[in-house]
Amino acid sequence: MKDNPYQFVAHGMAPFDVTARAKVEMVAQQFSPVFEPTVLKEVADIRNANLTESSLLSTETAPRDLRNLLWSSIDNVESRDLDQIEYVERLDGDKVRLMVGIADVDAFVPKGSAIDKHAFQNTTSVYTGVVTFPMLPDALSFDLTSLVPDQDRLTMVIELIIDSTGLVVSSEVYAAVTRNHAKLDYISVGNWLEQNGPAPENIAAVYGLTEQLLLQNEIKEQIKDLRLKQGSLQLQTPEAETVAVNGIITGLELIEDNPARDLIENFMIAANISVSHFLAEKKFASLRRIVREPQRWDELVRLAKSFGFALAASPDAKSLAAFLIQRKKADPVRFPDLSLTVVKLLGRGEYVVEVPGQPDIGHFALAVHDYTHATAPNRRFTDLVTQRLLKAAIAGKPSPYSLDELEAVAKQCTEMESASNKVERTMRKISAAVLLSKHIGETYDAIVTGVKGAEVFVRLFRPPAEGMVVKNGSGCHIGDKIKVKLLSTEAEKAFVDFARV
Repeated sequence: MKDNPYQFVAHGMAPFDVTARAKVEMVAQQFSPVFEPTVLKEVADIRNANLTESSLLSTETAPRDLRNLLWSSIDNVESRDLDQIEYVERLDGDKVRLMVGIADVDAFVPKGSAIDKHAFQNTTSVYTGVVTFPMLPDALSFDLTSLVPDQDRLTMVIELIIDSTGLVVSSEVYAAVTRNHAKLDYISVGNWLEQNGPAPENIAAVYGLTEQLLLQNEIKEQIKDLRLKQGSLQLQTPEAETVAVNGIITGLELIEDNPARDLIENFMIAANISVSHFLAEKKFASLRRIVREPQRWDELVRLAKSFGFALAASPDAKSLAAFLIQRKKADPVRFPDLSLTVVKLLGRGEYVVEVPGQPDIGHFALAVHDYTHATAPNRRFTDLVTQRLLKAAIAGKPSPYSLDELEAVAKQCTEMESASNKVERTMRKISAAVLLSKHIGETYDAIVTGVKGAEVFVRLFRPPAEGMVVKNGSGCHIGDKIKVKLLSTEAEKAFVDFARV
């Protein structure tokens, strides 16, 4: 076996241990990267109890048997923590039924359990490319609470009736038993939908799945068109993803938008909005995902003006959406970096508690009010909490969370999401340093992604590594295409330094 050309070895020392470095970064950001003995014991007890869908069914939830429907999932190629499955069907007239099945994680992770307490501490799975730190133990998120193919699974179904304009005219939420008939991935499905060629083998092999996915794509377009008309921002912020084999970094790849990712995004947004409406109708306080009106709107106005576009004088999502659509058509190459600038000026998302009867802040970037997170309970703690609220509301029981508890969850999830972003961003930089360590002196095409005083930041086109121009960087502007020479890398400190040539 040949040596990997990107394995990092310094001065004859042992290869840089990226996995160990990831654990250090996790601890530095207040994560618990290992599961406590009490958590592992609970998982073992669940295994020993041999809990099945049949043993967990109750008359309170009255689950429906929907295993015969042609459910399928679309996720990353390597994903094993499958949170959702989808199914659509035409109804009389111009309406369709969209059903999104969400893994019933609460059935195996009761509130207050050791597993639940660990999940509350981390609040999210962290994906570093080299190693994944799941919110829940593998035995759950990769198996018992994952909607793995060809297995019966307890599921919370969000059912939407949608008209030909993409408008949700009615919805309901209920428990069901489902079966995932096909585990699909974004890349193969996206390529197929873009190229309009024959269906991939894993789709064609399942009777009726080709037609099912084409209908899903059609409905996605209707939902998306309505969202854009309402002012939802069309942003494109691809990030580099580390590719590793057995802990050895082999490359960096950009995660590109495609029709399959677009499909899941639009379905999940529609489902999440419907869940928030359901809980509001039941008078339940709930967690909401918000992006506040941007306080730096004046900077967005100046940014748009530099491109000859006049934004509204005060924060207006439709105005900003129109600007983004125009720039994407005019300069698709630089649009991702413009999108990143806009995202930074908008401010970060956060979680808050919504109390029925009080004003809803809303999600500026999505141009919607009443937005929550409910579709990824294996990966996000907010979604698990929302699932428990849904179950209580359906059963006619009081909320399992007090307002103080919900406030604590919102605060913890907001803080740990920011921490997760820091871990993943640092590990991408470390991966880039490792990948480029044997290419000192080589020249690359790059695009300027940030300028802060004398500091100039760039992203290479291939590989999509990020670093700083520490020499000859004066006069650079965001969006400039330049050539850079790699001067040095330092994996431990996540440094990649270039000179402009």
